[in-house]
Amino acid sequence: MLSKLRKRNEGFTIIEVLIVLAIAGLILLIVFLAVPALQRNAHNTSAKNDVSGILGGVNEYVNNNNGSLPAGVSGSGNALTIGTAASGINTAAVKLGYYDAGNVTLVTTVGTAPTVGNVQIVLKASCSGNAPVVNSATTPRGYAAWFALEGGAVVCQQGS
Repeated sequence: MLSKLRKRNEGFTIIEVLIVLAIAGLILLIVFLAVPALQRNAHNTSAKNDVSGILGGVNEYVNNNNGSLPAGVSGSGNALTIGTAASGINTAAVKLGYYDAGNVTLVTTVGTAPTVGNVQIVLKASCSGNAPVVNSATTPRGYAAWFALEGGAVVCQQGS
């Protein structure tokens, strides 16, 4: 008698299918929202590493040239040269990963904040918050890197 009362259900109900689709949609939404943030963080980390390398190159130049600050930067692609090739002056090479060598500039005054993808090496400056301050009397051999990160943050990083 019980066997006559039981119905045989085969397959899934429409409700079960909709629930599975909704869960799959939520998972995809979370993944698509997380990927751009992960990429931005990776780019920002790469940019910070490049700036550390640039500051290390400036420091190497200063140490090899009796405390003189570089007069310029040059290069193309991911090969940056700190200093000019004047006779008797040593240069320092820096390998870049995020920045292009053409987007690294040497400045002596603080102007407008750099945009993403650009670095300003400010000579005779120190960092005050997120901006460099030029003061040739107190920091005659100082230098700072000023750059923008993806997401809008502008950063000043002090050199040695």
